[in-house]
Amino acid sequence: MKKHSLTHLLAATALAAVAACAQAGQAPGAAADADIPMSHRDRVYTAEQFSNTVSVTDPMDNKLLGVIRLGDPSPGNFSPLYKGQVLVHGMGFSPDHRTLAVVSIGSNSVTFIDTATNAVKHTTYVGRSPHEAFFTPDGKEVWVTVRGENYVSVLDAATFMEKTRITTPNGPGMQIFSPDGKYGYVCSSFNPETVVIDTATKQTVGRVKQDSPFCPNIAATPDGKQVWMTLKDIGRTMVFDAKPPFAVIKSFDTGPITNHVNFAATKKGSFAYVTIGGLNQVKVFRTDDFSQVATIPVGMLPHGIWPSGDGTRIYVGLENADALAVIDTATNTVVATVPVGQAPQAIAYVPNAVPAQAGDGTQGLQAPGLSGQVAHLTLVTPRARKAPGAENNAPTSVSLFDQGLLQVLQASATGLEPRQPYVLALSDQPDGSGVLQPLANFMTNPAGAAIVNAIGPIRQQIQGATPTDSKRYLVIAPQSGGKPGTPVQVQSL
Repeated sequence: MKKHSLTHLLAATALAAVAACAQAGQAPGAAADADIPMSHRDRVYTAEQFSNTVSVTDPMDNKLLGVIRLGDPSPGNFSPLYKGQVLVHGMGFSPDHRTLAVVSIGSNSVTFIDTATNAVKHTTYVGRSPHEAFFTPDGKEVWVTVRGENYVSVLDAATFMEKTRITTPNGPGMQIFSPDGKYGYVCSSFNPETVVIDTATKQTVGRVKQDSPFCPNIAATPDGKQVWMTLKDIGRTMVFDAKPPFAVIKSFDTGPITNHVNFAATKKGSFAYVTIGGLNQVKVFRTDDFSQVATIPVGMLPHGIWPSGDGTRIYVGLENADALAVIDTATNTVVATVPVGQAPQAIAYVPNAVPAQAGDGTQGLQAPGLSGQVAHLTLVTPRARKAPGAENNAPTSVSLFDQGLLQVLQASATGLEPRQPYVLALSDQPDGSGVLQPLANFMTNPAGAAIVNAIGPIRQQIQGATPTDSKRYLVIAPQSGGKPGTPVQVQSL
């Protein structure tokens, strides 16, 4: 055989091998990118808004290595002299896998963390209530959606300083880029409109009408053909063409508190994984015909979701369980659950986050401490309160995140009337028939659901601080004329 023929054969063989393993593409990368086999150098990061921490997990043995503490719990973070971060929430990472960008909503900041050392490189303060931050595919810029205002803040990835702003409809919720880096897709949390930005010119080149105003999450398929976005307020998912004219391809109901979406490819095809917070499930859809192929029970209030570098695993942050669920994409079953910090929001799987020369990658990590302490409750209908196993199908899950003397309460409420006022309260009677002490007023969304928060010494009241204290019970009651009616959900026994 001639030398050049052998060379061509070897090159063709190498290309075929790369093509064979380039199935999943590492989100938010391209499908043509080679899969990255899982290793102890990979890390799963979760942004936790009530402990103000970033938990760091080794995915090979599903072990929590520790937390990066960006702020303090309440009420310490109420001080006017407080300097830490508040409501650690959003997360993205650089194309070289060396820098993590973490958004803290309450302190208007983006914290840049070195993945090798877990050290904070820099903190950039932007406008009111930023939500998510992602690097452009070329790694030169970081786009931050400033949800409390009407623009995307564009940061220089080298200096971490703001270089320009891109005006959007009010309340930009999140942005993601096409795999080739040509477009930035920016959905809205306050207006029913997604805009498409040309990343080179920073000009709006397309608009997509959302079925509702509240989109918390948006993702582009690795093949560059589709963009999926979730609509949390009405429990739907929309898909539109990733290229002009950016036409809507599909819109369908997915369930109350539809949170995040991401993708994985297996031998069976390309699939979208959608977290349905109100149902405690992840639903799996084909990306070619949008048929649902699996429903995966994962735990309380699934939120953020991200695939491994080879698409063999999907990681889900369980907001009301302080945990990370691990899904095997071959079987679509949960194969592990990892404890993490309080109320995980966005998550990111970063392959090869820790280079070999960086040692074991645990430098600077701390023990979870209070961030690992939480109590769980469920609310059910009064009729179901005494039924065996009622808590397994409870419409509302409640978590009490320990802050020391206080607890942050978060309820994922479903099964209520749409667009109606309710109150979360404490009753001195298990069936809710006693005097009600209001904790939080709330209005349900069009899907009859809501995320409800309160803070105080709530656990002490529910458990009874001393044997002589009168124990209290959580209830949800409708409101009329500012007064609570008969509870429609009560604390399960």
